[in-house]
Amino acid sequence: MSSKKTIPHSEASTRFNKDVERVNWHDETLWFVREKRDRSAHQIPDWELLRETASQIKNNVLSNIHDYLVEFEANAQKNGIIVHWAADAKEHNEIVHSIMAKNNIKQMVKSKSMLTEECHLNDYLAEKGIEVIDSDLGEFIVQLRKEPPSHIVLPAIHLKKEDVSETFHEHLGTEKGNFNPQYLTESARQTLRDTFLTRKVALTGVNFAVAETGEFVVCTNEGNADMGAHLADVHIACMGFEKLIPQRKHLGVFLRLLARSATGQPITTFSSHFKKPRKGQEMHIVIVDNGRSTQLGREDFRNSLKCIRCGACMNTCPVYRRSGGHSYHNAVAGPIGSILAPNLDMSKNADLPFASTLCGSCTNVCPVKIDIHDQLYKWRQVLVKEGHTPTAKTVAMKTMATVLANPTIFNIAGKSGRFVMKNIPAMVNNKMNKWYDQREMPEVPEESFREWYKKNSRESKAKDNE
Repeated sequence: MSSKKTIPHSEASTRFNKDVERVNWHDETLWFVREKRDRSAHQIPDWELLRETASQIKNNVLSNIHDYLVEFEANAQKNGIIVHWAADAKEHNEIVHSIMAKNNIKQMVKSKSMLTEECHLNDYLAEKGIEVIDSDLGEFIVQLRKEPPSHIVLPAIHLKKEDVSETFHEHLGTEKGNFNPQYLTESARQTLRDTFLTRKVALTGVNFAVAETGEFVVCTNEGNADMGAHLADVHIACMGFEKLIPQRKHLGVFLRLLARSATGQPITTFSSHFKKPRKGQEMHIVIVDNGRSTQLGREDFRNSLKCIRCGACMNTCPVYRRSGGHSYHNAVAGPIGSILAPNLDMSKNADLPFASTLCGSCTNVCPVKIDIHDQLYKWRQVLVKEGHTPTAKTVAMKTMATVLANPTIFNIAGKSGRFVMKNIPAMVNNKMNKWYDQREMPEVPEESFREWYKKNSRESKAKDNE
């Protein structure tokens, strides 16, 4: 399991922001993806109907999750798939390792799976002497750099081609200074080719699992999940239980939404259905809870389990775009991660719901209509009540509440504040006040709005009486 010290979002984002050119590039690149999403969505007349339909299907799933899980398990077993249940990350990792150990295999090829990132599977297996190679190009790059992915769809979006070139030169022996994307991609492809041909165990994530048929669907743009699964003797698929949908016909709704929301594509290049193992192959599926049932029981936050991991909320979020995915210190970053993470550990993730402007853009683009910004606001209330906010901040907010609730104190505080800002500005504009780190002192008004209003109201009445 990861034992690294958690760096608060504010501190981590400050580090990211030191490279202004990279921050601007990161911001512009993700906004470009957001614009592609908009253009793609606007080409479908029934886009909002699709969103509403997907949202209602997910409502149905979450309300009847027990029945659908039982149905999925029964149908998957009929198809010859071995079904495992994991209560938490530890159990998930132990199950995957037990499958490897039973087959006496020490190497695995893995396609993108945010659940395994959530469970820190790679670290766990490394401790057991098992080598894991991530075959998704972005995941492969960050694995070489010993970094976690910074985005659930674009794992290496924080890196430029120059960074990738240096990484490949160091680890793959590519030509130094060659930044050509085609050359770099081909180098990775040649390296991974041997991995696909020699690994006996392949692990994939699951985008959708169909209760009606007992099959699961994996969506990729590179075909790496298919290469791994079709060549391996053992295929392990790992999924959070919320990935269920009732019937195969419902896939049409979600597949039309997923890629358009993620990258602006009409559909992912590969939408692969896995229903039964081929002759001589073992196929396992590990269904994981890891806090999901707790979230399901939180009325204000259960809708977050509708998420189909498209990343649209990250691409539009002004905070994520300018703070980077690693500042969220979790497998799932951005707005959706900020409402999922506190459920797992309030104390560790108390900073994340505050890393938002509450502008609502995340909610506007969510393909399954999760009320993300509302949940961010509600998490703030829960965290304060549970005592997970810094003491200084809690005291400051309580003081402000007292001031704002009492007109007399409010007037005195306003006059005092204007006097201090005008005559002793250093008491406000100093290193202790983070608000002024990147802001200039505003011009101090001569009077408050209330004073101005009273004065002008008297003058207006006097004129009317003349």
